[in-house]
Amino acid sequence: MRLSVGADERKPVVDAVIKLLKRDGHRVVFYGPSGRGSVPWPEVAACVAHDIAGGGADEGILFCWTGTGVSIAANKVPGIRAALCGDAETASGARKWNDANLLCLSLRTTTEALAQEILKAWFTTRYQSTPEDEACLAAVRRLEYETSHPDEKPKTRCHGEGSPQETETISKNNKETEE
Repeated sequence: MRLSVGADERKPVVDAVIKLLKRDGHRVVFYGPSGRGSVPWPEVAACVAHDIAGGGADEGILFCWTGTGVSIAANKVPGIRAALCGDAETASGARKWNDANLLCLSLRTTTEALAQEILKAWFTTRYQSTPEDEACLAAVRRLEYETSHPDEKPKTRCHGEGSPQETETISKNNKETEE
């Protein structure tokens, strides 16, 4: 598999993941610093996301300190479904239900052992199409389209079951009790 990997900092977990991916036979392209320096996380995320969206890579893996920044940036690219995963179960669910194509990891919290567990779940789980999940992914594609076509009026949302509902405010001094 062709994989794009990116990191804003070159930490040991990044090198461990790249080594593991190559050991497993993946072709890896790396975006990020070659040494101790750093590069802006939005630029790294854009490089990896565009590789995937443009067909230069099948999937990708991104790292930044929390993993949140690269996830946010990558998800701005149409066709990208980046998932910040802190454990194997989340990685599996992101693949199974969300058809995620870009794994985001935290440099701060991801140990080499945890990365190995997450990667195993990521690469052994495939998207399992259901009508509900297909409808959700179609809604995501619609959001991507609407974002790239701001002059077109978006479809009406937030009616019916998902519409906003009024709720009561309970003050601290006048708490309701369950009966």
